[in-house]
Amino acid sequence: MKRVAIVALAVLAAEKKGVNSLVGVAPKTRDFIKEAATSDRFEIVAGQLALKRGDDAMKTFAQQMVTDHQKTTGELKELVSSGKVKAALPNAMTSSQQAMLKTLGGLQGVLFNKQYHADQVKVHKGAVDLFKRYAAGGDNADLKAWAASTRPAIEHHFQMAKDLNK
Repeated sequence: MKRVAIVALAVLAAEKKGVNSLVGVAPKTRDFIKEAATSDRFEIVAGQLALKRGDDAMKTFAQQMVTDHQKTTGELKELVSSGKVKAALPNAMTSSQQAMLKTLGGLQGVLFNKQYHADQVKVHKGAVDLFKRYAAGGDNADLKAWAASTRPAIEHHFQMAKDLNK
């Protein structure tokens, strides 16, 4: 019985530690909701900061991120409020997202642009993986469909982020 409890705790912690990503396992619905919602919030806040501090290329990219992530936030809220998805939306970003924002907030000019670019590549790479895994094996049909239909936009964001310095 103790082994079952230990294994269950390990599986629950796996998404948080990135283990599920390494082995390609779909996250649980509540984990997917948390990660998608906090990622959207991070994108919006970081994008708003980039609109103030970034160069012209960063500002163009940032505006796209703010607009698109506000849209996906609304869609996610609708899925939850309609009852199609049984999960709570988080009230705050993760500590790592807050740390990235704190770092960004202390930068200006070229240093800001480099850090914002690096952050965007990192978070969109993770988001593509998250959405791909949930769309392939998630446990809520409506949320799976949303993840599958949203993934191409996130893949486009990832490509845009990689192309920022070209």
